[in-house]
Amino acid sequence: MPDAPGLELIRGEIERDRPGAVLDTSFAQDRATLIVDPGQVIDVLTWLRDTPGHRYTFLSSLHVADYLPAEPRFGVHYELLNRDRVERVRVKAMLADPAGIDEPGPSAGGEGEGPRTDQPDRPQDPPVRQAPRPGLPTIDSCVELFPTANFQEREAFDFFGILFRGHPDLTRILMPEDYVGWPQRRDFPVGGEPVTFTYNERRYG
Repeated sequence: MPDAPGLELIRGEIERDRPGAVLDTSFAQDRATLIVDPGQVIDVLTWLRDTPGHRYTFLSSLHVADYLPAEPRFGVHYELLNRDRVERVRVKAMLADPAGIDEPGPSAGGEGEGPRTDQPDRPQDPPVRQAPRPGLPTIDSCVELFPTANFQEREAFDFFGILFRGHPDLTRILMPEDYVGWPQRRDFPVGGEPVTFTYNERRYG
């Protein structure tokens, strides 16, 4: 992968052709990262793929991180490879959450109630799933550049609610189609019922 000076040289070359496209760089834990303007992410990915001397032609991973409570909240990460040089560079686009922080909905205990706290020994109620808000973070799809992004963008949509504009079939890929909410967001309710292992209960009860 590029070293820190090499990363700055790449930034300078991109800035010459695409002014304002690269907002910052990061070189930490031997990872070279270009932090880019989300509105120009396709321009940067195209430049890295097609420019002679760079040719990062393979997208090995596209994934999302939720940095709540930081703002911008979501980071869309693209891991690009030049397989001839065995070299990797990461592109990161930060997206704000247009819907803000979700408010908890009604729990199983009754309409308008929050989670039950008056019975500490009672098994915890199942998680309250949030209805999706109309505003979702949006970024352009890169499927036309990198076909490997197809299923990865669908997974990012499924778990984080990121809309990839121009994706050919942006539907859930692992969760059921009627599932409500984005289960890998940091504010998604976590809960469930404790598992009772009857073998241990009988033996050590």
